[in-house]
Amino acid sequence: MLYAPSNNEMISLIHLTKRFGRLTAVDNVNLEIPAGEIFGFLGPNGAGKTTTIKMIAGILEPTEGTIVIDGKNLAEDPVGAKQVTGFIPDRAFLYEKLSGIEFLQFVASLYGMDGHRSEARIRELLALFEMDHWGGDLIESYSHGMKQRLVMSAALIHEPKVIVVDEPMVGLDPKGARLVKTIFKSLASNGVSIFMSTHTLAAAEEVCHRIGIIHEGRLIALGTASELREKAGAKAYNLEAVFLKLTEDAQDA
Repeated sequence: MLYAPSNNEMISLIHLTKRFGRLTAVDNVNLEIPAGEIFGFLGPNGAGKTTTIKMIAGILEPTEGTIVIDGKNLAEDPVGAKQVTGFIPDRAFLYEKLSGIEFLQFVASLYGMDGHRSEARIRELLALFEMDHWGGDLIESYSHGMKQRLVMSAALIHEPKVIVVDEPMVGLDPKGARLVKTIFKSLASNGVSIFMSTHTLAAAEEVCHRIGIIHEGRLIALGTASELREKAGAKAYNLEAVFLKLTEDAQDA
């Protein structure tokens, strides 16, 4: 299939499908995310959110379909696509006998960053995530929230154009969650696209420009929070009520 991205498209999912035996986890999803958009990806447990995230991040291979990131076909140019992508998983693996700084140095080396550039970037990120005082401490001494901040720092170290994040607010205290939302908004204002899977509906409503709802592998709704309220037939609903109404309607269909 020929594909010609527009100048503004950063993520394109084209007939994206993933099967595990007889189970279709993601079913023919088509979606485009422009530069500078924070896109919220919502759905019940088992709906296909994490499977989609892992395919965009290049961890899982699609059964069918195409993923294009910043004009790079992920199947044809995986290194090029990953060089412009930062991935923040819901359960990250960390080398706990390293300090935070040592871990970030290790990640920077994977992207081929030279010492001067990586050291400056590490200082910048530790300050951004308010971890200046703990960078030299071993990761095993970090709280869960501090580990989340370190993982996000690692995902941003190479200044990606696209960020793919699975449940970014899980385990964060209110101050940490507010900090992450502020950082995401700032990144988006500078043209970074953020694809965010979350169960935190209030966070999605607060920071996302558009929201997609996936149910049983199918994208059943797509739009702004206001557009989804209208689709649910209840303009006064909060996003949680809209989400429940749309997924129940899809279940009954």
